[in-house]
Amino acid sequence: MKRYLSSLRCVANYPVLMWMLFISTPLQAQTEKYNMTRGATDISHQVYDLHMAIFYICCVIGAIVFALMFWSIIYHRKSKGAKAEQFHGSLKIELLWTAIPAVILVVMAIPASKTLIAMEDASKADLTVLVTGSQWKWHYKYMEYPIEYYSMLATPRDQIDNLAEKTELYLRDVDKPLVLPTGKKIRFLVTADDVIHAWWVPAFAIKKDANPGFINETWTKVDKPGIYRGQCAELCGKDHGFMPVVVDVRTPEEFDRWAAEQVELQAQAKAEAEKAAQQTQSMEELMALGEKTYESHCAMCHQISGEGLPGAIPALKGSAMVTQDISAHIHIVVYGKPATAMQAFAKQLTTSELAAVITYERNAWGNNTGDLVQVADVAAAIEAGE
Repeated sequence: MKRYLSSLRCVANYPVLMWMLFISTPLQAQTEKYNMTRGATDISHQVYDLHMAIFYICCVIGAIVFALMFWSIIYHRKSKGAKAEQFHGSLKIELLWTAIPAVILVVMAIPASKTLIAMEDASKADLTVLVTGSQWKWHYKYMEYPIEYYSMLATPRDQIDNLAEKTELYLRDVDKPLVLPTGKKIRFLVTADDVIHAWWVPAFAIKKDANPGFINETWTKVDKPGIYRGQCAELCGKDHGFMPVVVDVRTPEEFDRWAAEQVELQAQAKAEAEKAAQQTQSMEELMALGEKTYESHCAMCHQISGEGLPGAIPALKGSAMVTQDISAHIHIVVYGKPATAMQAFAKQLTTSELAAVITYERNAWGNNTGDLVQVADVAAAIEAGE
């Protein structure tokens, strides 16, 4: 009996012991691998602090409730001769157990409201970036600079197909990260081309839905340079897992140099496209560039073999679309097909890449049409419009 009572006392004291443990190690929670991280921005720190404050309030409530419960079980048990009290209610008790939770909720709501309001305040931004999600890549456009580009998965296809050993950054790296300066308030305008996506960077405490036809906004301000990773957090289709987000945060001086380089590179690309429109490329040149372009932009859906996915993605191998009408083939690659997964590639690829990939599709996998699509053909289709 003594051993039984001793065990009960240990059980009764368990909530108190746990509470002492929680309040004695609040700083250790910051490095606990099972806890959320503090992140890299002031807002993420506020979110973390709010999370820990609510957590400790819940610990206090849990400790009090369990302590009272175990105390009642031990000291009002039948073996001690306790008899259940018969009553039909007490107005004072009912008011009390309604008022106390209400006060607790108000106490919790004050810091939560401050944090939520701060998270939504995107005013007075130093830089604005338009983030557009599409299946399955991100497009970034700097509103204060003539800079825009697509950010695509950089994982080689061999790793995805289990033909090569997976690296540490498998499905987590991109070819062109979003580059931002430190110490600047960055406003993000988030939207989508096709289906609902969600742009999520945990270290910034940002997760904003990208809805077609709508523009949501959020913001961040990062003080420490570095690489920050995230991903699409909305189930957006079969390649949802292939939409990582990578943000490269640099010092303002480094960002300015990068921005100047990008402006110059895009001007050079435009000049090269105009020059290429006056040239004629050979089949070998078009097929080499076309294969590379196809593998990086088209194989995800149509497959390396060009056979597509039966019932979902049409095959290009032996398809009438790519073996007969050249103008129709150019049009669908340039402008896409509404209400399908076929995107418009006019802004995603250069005219040289467009001409090459169309030529490749018309001559790969046994199609062998012998057709050559030149840059001038694609430029004419773009100029003609939809």
